[in-house]
Amino acid sequence: MKAEPMNLALKSPEPRHGILDIVAYVPGKEHAPGVAKVHKLSSNETPLGASPRAIEAFQKAAFSLERYPDGQASALREAIAAVHGLNPANIFCGNGSDELLGLLCHAYLGPGDEGIVTEHGFLVYKIQITAAGGRAVTVREKDERLDVDQILAAVTERTRIVLIANPANPTGTYIPVDEVRRLHAGLPAGVLLVLDAAYAEYVRRNDYEAGLELVSGNRNVVMTRTFSKIYGLAGLRIGWMYAPRAVVEALDRVRGPFNLNAPAIAAGAAAIRDRAFVAAAVEHNLAWLARVSEALTAIGLRVTPSVTNFVLIHFPDGDGKTAEHADAFLTERGFILRAVGAYGFPNALRMTVGAQEANEGVIAALTEYMGRK
Repeated sequence: MKAEPMNLALKSPEPRHGILDIVAYVPGKEHAPGVAKVHKLSSNETPLGASPRAIEAFQKAAFSLERYPDGQASALREAIAAVHGLNPANIFCGNGSDELLGLLCHAYLGPGDEGIVTEHGFLVYKIQITAAGGRAVTVREKDERLDVDQILAAVTERTRIVLIANPANPTGTYIPVDEVRRLHAGLPAGVLLVLDAAYAEYVRRNDYEAGLELVSGNRNVVMTRTFSKIYGLAGLRIGWMYAPRAVVEALDRVRGPFNLNAPAIAAGAAAIRDRAFVAAAVEHNLAWLARVSEALTAIGLRVTPSVTNFVLIHFPDGDGKTAEHADAFLTERGFILRAVGAYGFPNALRMTVGAQEANEGVIAALTEYMGRK
């Protein structure tokens, strides 16, 4: 019997409702066409590279690539636990903190549930909430900082998760530990508070805590961290989470069986133990964060006070010196910064603290730009 021809006009499969409403995440640009030397300052990568110990561990792992990695990432979890004085059973590792945020939303959100984010918060939060079938509720910030009262006022019976970055991206601001504790105290026990502390290693403030103590004493708080920033392992995609055991067990049920590769596990374990390398990165950042902020302020730009490895640079309104024009001016000279219009700052650029040559080059270029008529 002759088979009937396929009707190619038939309706094709459609993704779940809401998926096509998601605005895809766009990373910082990397290239400046026609420019011989490019300084990429758009992704908050460290200018110091990776620890030599991490590189050595990565290279050693190359000789056993035929083997599956340890599905529990035991060596990495034990290294994290040793450095921070934690119980390895409460540590969960994944393919960057992005994966951890996605798993949390997948495990704790469903259709009709709400997740709270803030107006200038990391764009991935909304993406993960929506992808899980939930609704992202956006609350206002105050003076480019998280506003605890606004967050608490947005909580309803449908709220299941609150996602905040502390320090925040792209502002570089933070809220002190007392405010974080006040936020937690005002949340119902069934709401999960997620503290994204991707830039915690850079902070040098007496009133700041990344969230370890709050997680230890409660059942509805988790803290996520990353190896992509100060440890210089962005290319390996390593994230970790400190969480109550019940949360770890829930995520273990929905993650991929080998969600972290073997070279990443080895390099991460070596990197976090290299405390001298981390200290050098902190020292470099503190010195240049202050110098860049002061220099850009002196030429008439407003810089949001930052405790991270980047600064948010605001251009004056009404005189033609716009972020868009400045971005093009800088790119022509090989300096790539991050446009942050999608974060609610249409007239600002975010600049990563880079190496000396890059930092001085941006200062000189923006000085020239602001001086032009």
